[in-house]
Amino acid sequence: MSDLKKEVIDWIKTIAISLIIAFVITSFVRPTLVKGFSMFPTLEENDYLIINRIAYNGEYPSRGDIVVFKSDLLQENGKKKDLVKRIIAVPGDRIIVAQGQVYLNGTLLEEGYINGDYTDGSVDIEVPAGYVFAMGDNRPNSMDSRDSRVGVVPVDHIIGKVVVRLFPFDKINTF
Repeated sequence: MSDLKKEVIDWIKTIAISLIIAFVITSFVRPTLVKGFSMFPTLEENDYLIINRIAYNGEYPSRGDIVVFKSDLLQENGKKKDLVKRIIAVPGDRIIVAQGQVYLNGTLLEEGYINGDYTDGSVDIEVPAGYVFAMGDNRPNSMDSRDSRVGVVPVDHIIGKVVVRLFPFDKINTF
């Protein structure tokens, strides 16, 4: 076999292996860029995140998980928006937002991760099966489950769980 033929075969093998690795990685994880300030101070605009696309295969999301999900809201280009929010309540939970406070199953939530100490809106709902209730950490500037345009989130609309912030480099961490 000539050296040129060997080199071509090696290149084909390398490219094929690279494509297979890329396919496997993109099947399990997905990069996401934060747009907006709805998750401040936990996440900031232009934070580069990695989400686990298979986190909920066979498992249910948990309270406190930060997730990316499909919404019916439209971007300026007409495409549907993906939102990044924190799961506050899961099926069977009763969530009440009243007088600036959030109550989960009758207990006032301690939410050290939010921006400020006030949650506006008025909500009293039991989360139905197959759905979660999600809110941004920057409550005054977050369109989330409190708003009827978002509402409770179908679990099958969840794209994945945020697992790592990769950028900015001085804020790299896991969630």
